[in-house]
Amino acid sequence: MNFVGKAFDEIAEGDTFGQTLTIDSSHISRACGLFGDFNPLHSNDEFCASSRFGQRILHGPMTGALMSASIGMYFYGTATAYLEHNCQFLAPVFAGDTLTTTWTIKETLAKPRHNGGIAVLQGVCQNQRGETIAEAQGKILLINRQAGGQS
Repeated sequence: MNFVGKAFDEIAEGDTFGQTLTIDSSHISRACGLFGDFNPLHSNDEFCASSRFGQRILHGPMTGALMSASIGMYFYGTATAYLEHNCQFLAPVFAGDTLTTTWTIKETLAKPRHNGGIAVLQGVCQNQRGETIAEAQGKILLINRQAGGQS
């Protein structure tokens, strides 16, 4: 893969980016093993049938991770560090849901000593019915492509 991500000197407040992914039951099962969280809301169909959700749900941290994946791709090769990620979960995610994450650059903070700056991000994740299932904020330190930045 030869991706080229956006550098600090190539972004502006108000820019948007994101991605879409359909969740299947394997995402939920893999998250159980990945996080070591086998709570029956994620791992037991019979238990979930009588729960308020009626079926297994995706782990909140997995939703947050899927949201942040588009950040990693948009800033591919230009990120120095993902500094902060805060996510609020508003609705459950089920197998079969198609999630669309949209991030907006809310603020840019120049950091000349780092030859770049920080992008302050606001994200929203919606399912195929247009329901907001999560909202997030993030900060990422980026390099400049010009004036000595790496590509």
